[in-house]
Amino acid sequence: MTSARAQRVEATEVAPDREHEPWPRGISRQASMRISDVLASLQIEFPAVTTSKLRFLEEQGLVEPVRTAAGYRQYSPADIERLRFVLRQQRDRYMPLKVIGDRLAALDAGEDDEPAPRARLATRDGVREVAGTRWTIDVLARESGVEVGFVEELVTAGVLRVHRSGSFDLWAREIVVAAAALAEHGIDARHLRQFRTAADRQADLVEQVVTPWRGQRSASSRARASTLAAEVGELCTQMHTALVRAAVADLTP
Repeated sequence: MTSARAQRVEATEVAPDREHEPWPRGISRQASMRISDVLASLQIEFPAVTTSKLRFLEEQGLVEPVRTAAGYRQYSPADIERLRFVLRQQRDRYMPLKVIGDRLAALDAGEDDEPAPRARLATRDGVREVAGTRWTIDVLARESGVEVGFVEELVTAGVLRVHRSGSFDLWAREIVVAAAALAEHGIDARHLRQFRTAADRQADLVEQVVTPWRGQRSASSRARASTLAAEVGELCTQMHTALVRAAVADLTP
């Protein structure tokens, strides 16, 4: 019969080394899920994720699925949580992949920790949305706390754009809420047209950056174009914000 001491020694030898275990810790690393299983799990929160996106993230070294003898990828529950973290950083913070990689390295080394946030749905392009919401002009006005006529003024001024279906994109509510706050300071829809013009020009710059990638046929290149557009777009936003803040600083005593 094996002694209690021998059993403790054996348990110590086979127990995983939690201290040096990559993040996320305490989650199974048994790779038994196919890429289709991973997509089914992630698409609940990230409808835009595709097979090419997962392969692209693998190419960037952000996740490392094991390969079967036949060359098929297999993922573990820990791999899925790692992918979920990457996709959240891109969706919610527009974080560049290099920065995400550095953050994962810090998590792996135990230098940082990351609590699991609540799941949120996203549109096909990664923008957050409330399930079941369709931004018609009436819904948009109601959800923004303004009159329908105020939304119509923004449309007439070209600040808001209506799709052919008669609905608005999911950023429209943020635009209307900000416009309503500015209106309280006497800045009306006509003045806000310059914001739309500036945004369109910045979008043109982003398009120039991603066009070489969009023109390639590979799925990996298309995934790269999508990621690059989000990253460069966020950098343009940061630049615009910094410039406005610097200009306004000169107006304060």
